[in-house]
Amino acid sequence: MSGNRLEDAQDETFRLVGVDRSGSEFRCEEGHGIFDGPTGATSIAAMLAWHINAVRLPLNEDCWLGINGLNPAYSGSAYRAAIEAYVARLNAAGVYVILEVHWNASGSQRALAHQHMLDASHGYALWRSIATAFMRSPAVLFDLYNEPHKVGGTTAEEEWNCWAHGCGEYAGMDGLVSAVRSTGARNVILVAGLAGASNDSGWLEYMPRDPQHQLAATFHVYYDHSACGHESCWNSTLLPIAVHVPLINDEFGEMQCGEPSAIVWLDKWMSYATAHGFSMLAWTWDTWQLGCPGGPVLIKNYEGLPTPFGEAVKAFYARPGLFS
Repeated sequence: MSGNRLEDAQDETFRLVGVDRSGSEFRCEEGHGIFDGPTGATSIAAMLAWHINAVRLPLNEDCWLGINGLNPAYSGSAYRAAIEAYVARLNAAGVYVILEVHWNASGSQRALAHQHMLDASHGYALWRSIATAFMRSPAVLFDLYNEPHKVGGTTAEEEWNCWAHGCGEYAGMDGLVSAVRSTGARNVILVAGLAGASNDSGWLEYMPRDPQHQLAATFHVYYDHSACGHESCWNSTLLPIAVHVPLINDEFGEMQCGEPSAIVWLDKWMSYATAHGFSMLAWTWDTWQLGCPGGPVLIKNYEGLPTPFGEAVKAFYARPGLFS
């Protein structure tokens, strides 16, 4: 990072434009494997055909740490090795990777779902481990927690304080940044706000301290599913942050299966993000929840055949000059 910009090895400003690759947050806990779908060269080529330069890869806390009685074939060292190998393949193909903690749980509870916040019982050790594994991989960015929400307190001030410094069972973003930096890792760190990463209103006031000055803000937005899904909110909340740090929209999408109003909204958001230099990654490159109503999936198969939602994203990503 340089100020509010991401820069490559040639000191050229660039944006992350890509997709989220769901699967590695849940398959291992289910005992069915590590990834949902292929991760080899052919599958990476299918993603590259969409003109992407970034993939966001969700992680499972239990699976990475190898705790709480999981099948060792899919957890611990086996899980970590599989993640590291996939990241290496993506980087070799010219793709930046965002690693993010998606599923977790406190103590001896199984990490079977997304929680309000990363837990203090394992979260700091988790990020020290991830950072140690990827500290020599500058094309890997660290997204500390997917979607913090309802982290404690009855006022906005109390909630943001808990988000920043931790409270009760919850880890704090400040401590998680410190955990990463304690390893010597200098990777760019992404920090999501509250309300499922859709509320960044207190981000600048409560932003963690980073001695490396390599923090970026993240933001999630979905059509008809986000309180900050309109331009007036983007103007008032996102633009002030983007003056100071890179703004990375590492989840966006629609759940209306390509309904015309959703496609219009998608084009508006992607155009807005591009005009203001935000990075953007669409959720998700996976085939789960196909059909209507369904989840925000981009593809019908791993050859990259798009859903109606995916068609809109793929067409936009093909526009020239999108990465600068």
